[in-house]
This record gives sequence, C-alpha cells and structure tokens, in this order.
Amino acid sequence: MYLGLDLGTSGLKGLVIDEAGAVVAEASAPLRLSRPLPGWSEQDPADWISAAEGVLRALSRQVDLGAVAGIGLSGQMHGATALDASDKVLRPCILWNDTRAHAQAAKLDADPQFRAISGNIVFPGFTAPKLVWMAEEEPELFAQVARVLLPKDYLRLWLTGSHVAEMSDAAGTSWLDTGARDWSDDLLAATGLGRDHMPALVEGAAASGGLRAALAREFGLRAGIPVAGGAGDNAATAIGLGIARGGQGFVSLGTSGVLFAATDGYAPAPETAVHSFCHALPGTWHQMGVILAATDALNWFAGLAGTDPATLTGTLGTLRAPGHALFLPYLGGERTPLNDATIRAAFLGLEHATDRDAATRAVLEGVVFALRDCRDALAATGTRLETLIAAGGGARSDYWLAALATALDLPILVPQAGEYGAALGAARLGRMAATGEGPEAMPLPPIAREIAPDPALTDAFSAAHGRYRAAQSAIKDLT
Repeated sequence: MYLGLDLGTSGLKGLVIDEAGAVVAEASAPLRLSRPLPGWSEQDPADWISAAEGVLRALSRQVDLGAVAGIGLSGQMHGATALDASDKVLRPCILWNDTRAHAQAAKLDADPQFRAISGNIVFPGFTAPKLVWMAEEEPELFAQVARVLLPKDYLRLWLTGSHVAEMSDAAGTSWLDTGARDWSDDLLAATGLGRDHMPALVEGAAASGGLRAALAREFGLRAGIPVAGGAGDNAATAIGLGIARGGQGFVSLGTSGVLFAATDGYAPAPETAVHSFCHALPGTWHQMGVILAATDALNWFAGLAGTDPATLTGTLGTLRAPGHALFLPYLGGERTPLNDATIRAAFLGLEHATDRDAATRAVLEGVVFALRDCRDALAATGTRLETLIAAGGGARSDYWLAALATALDLPILVPQAGEYGAALGAARLGRMAATGEGPEAMPLPPIAREIAPDPALTDAFSAAHGRYRAAQSAIKDLT
C-alpha cells in the first residue's frame, strides 16, 4: 500500500491506496490559521505535526500500516517556515495568503532578474519577499535563520530528519531557476540568503529520505520506507487526476481557485500574472491562474447570511443569466491577473430585488468571472485547454460548475464519486518513489458526467464578465 499526506490550509488529510490504486483508508484533522493583523495569515508548524500524528493514528485503526511501501507528501505552497541551526521554528509560518510583504515583493519584482530566472512575478504571497520582510521587520529573528522550509517540507523533516524540497513547490518561492530546476544563487543573494539556507532538491517522484525508526514504531509503519519528494497542492491534484500532458487541465474550487494547465514545455509569461511552475514529474512543467478566494468567498458570505454554503447553493435551481448584482471576490487581494495585494472585495448593483438567492448567485458568478480572467491570461500565453476536470469542494455545486462551463465556453468533466485530489496525488508519488513507476501509475479518473456550456446563456455571461472587468477598474482605488 501507499500513503499520501496532504497538508492543506484548513486541515491535514491522509489517504492510503492499495496496489490497484483504490482508496482503502482515509482520515483528516482540522487546522486553524491566525490573522493577528490585517493582511496577515499564519500557522504554528507544531499544529501540523499534531495533525499528522492524529491522522496516522486514525489510519492505523483502519488498515495495517505495516504494508505501506512508500509515502508521498503534498501541501499548501509558498509558506515561509524559518528554522534556526537546531531546526527550531523561529516564528509562526507566514502562509500563502498573507500579503504583508507586498512592498518587499514589488521591490523584488522590479529587479528584472527575478522574472527572467524564476519565470514568474514575485507575488506578495510567495516565499522570498516574506524573508525580506523578516530581515526588515524582525532582524533579530532573521539573523538566526539557518534554513527555510515550505510547509510540507517541514512535515518531511519530522518524517525523515532531512531538509529536502521538490521542484513544483520550490518554483513558488521566487528563488528557483524554474527552467533549470535548481536554486538560483543570484536570486538568493538578492534576498540576503544563500544556497546553504535552502533544502536539497529532488523530483516529485524520487525518494527524499527514509522514514525515521521512532515514527515507524509509533504508528506501525516500516522504518526506512521511502518518502517521495511529493508536490505542491495543485501539482499533486494534477497527479491525482492523471494530468501531465499539454492540453489537459483542471479547475479547482477550493479555498482558493485554480485554473491549471499542463504544458509540453517551459514557456513562462510573467507579464500575464500566470504562474509557470515545474510539474511533479521530471522534465515537465505547468501553468496556472490563481485566484485567492473561491469557496473562501462563498464561506464568507454564508457566515454573513447566517447559514451554510450547501444551504445557499441548494436552492438556486437551474442556471440562469447573471442578474444586476455583481460581486468581486477580492477578500484578501488578488493574484491572476491583477497582482494586487491591496484591492478588496465589493458588491455592486444591489437593489430591492436582490434577495439571498440573487446575492448567492452573484458570489458564485464573481468567482467564475475571476477564473475566466485566468483563462484569458492563459490564452494570452498560447496555452489552450482541451479537457477540464472539476476538483475541490466547490465542485459539489452543479450550479457553480454550469456557470463556469458557460463562462469559459468549455465542457467540464465531473469524476465519479471518490478521492482524486492532492492526497491521492501524493500517494501516487509515494508509489512511484517505491516502485520506480512513471505516468502509468496516474490514470485519469472515471468520469461520471460532462457539464456542457449553455449556448443560450454564453452571451449573457460574456456581457456580465465585461461589466465585472469594468468594475475592477472602478473599485481599484476605492477599496
């Protein structure tokens, strides 16, 4: 069997697959984040370890973990986990959705070598500007930094005792030469760091170390089994969905929203605010547009409305044309295509006729239009999507998927009920590390149905998207 651990923002999930690739056990543990100041978002890495311990105990009650032959990891990207020389955590991890380092990010992004080498804009949520912020705002802590790890790689340190990262996650730091798949000494030096501050690099399907004997004894695993390099959460989701070829892609309605496209080569276009990252398999890359609030926006509105998201979306019926109300989902700024950490969300066009259902539709449509912006940005780089698979918790809403298919003018494939996300991708990478297998270990999921665009509503969604784009400009300096 093979074990995948996915360290998300809101929880840690563990999943075990058998030799046939079927899920035989799964467990999860919740995580909380802290927002001590506006724009800040942090977690205590000790909570990740506690969550992992709870998940492993729960899995050990379902199956014999002694049969696990390999472990894979996936996780939230971009987090800055700063360690001293004894591997002590110096401060809470600064997460992907933290925008405190927007000024530092802008300064790094103005240095042409960052886009030229990393292939990406230096976004405020990326790792490098957070360390520059530490150097400026917490110099006594920055002086003690001996190593910087991404969240899942701190979990790896606990599992193996090794400081290791892999390509897909490292590409989101602004320190990686993404084309060469290696740390850039020049980019590190520009942020006051060196290669010795970085973990070693492996490919996602390669072994990064062996499981420590003490943990093996505690949870009934075998000592020394390989822990794969793994992948950042979106690349791991792609592995779970069998997506590695050009033209294949997925749309994820999770806390954030992602439009992911596998590419046949490395073709960065940072001016579009599209992310160009390494994929989890050797010699492969991908592009993605990322919005910071997808289900996060719906959850926020549900809290405001005093109910839960399923209740809000369950009464919407069949897809209809967008109404007068508009919602711009920039609760914590936006990445693609705006690269704006300070813009904030807004409702526009509210009227007496705007009831709860109308406001809910506006929230869903706002996320849809933000993802259409991502599609347009991907298209500007020459990337075309032929197939799109639905992923994430928001994909349980047929209304949301129908709106998305119509706005993107692209059919969306809905997998059969089951687990096809990042935890499965991590388990598959654990299998590859243990067996030496390649893409044959990551088949596409069985498809339950296809949600096609509604040709009667495509013009209405295009017109509403035009209003949405105009509203972006209107609110930019007001929020």
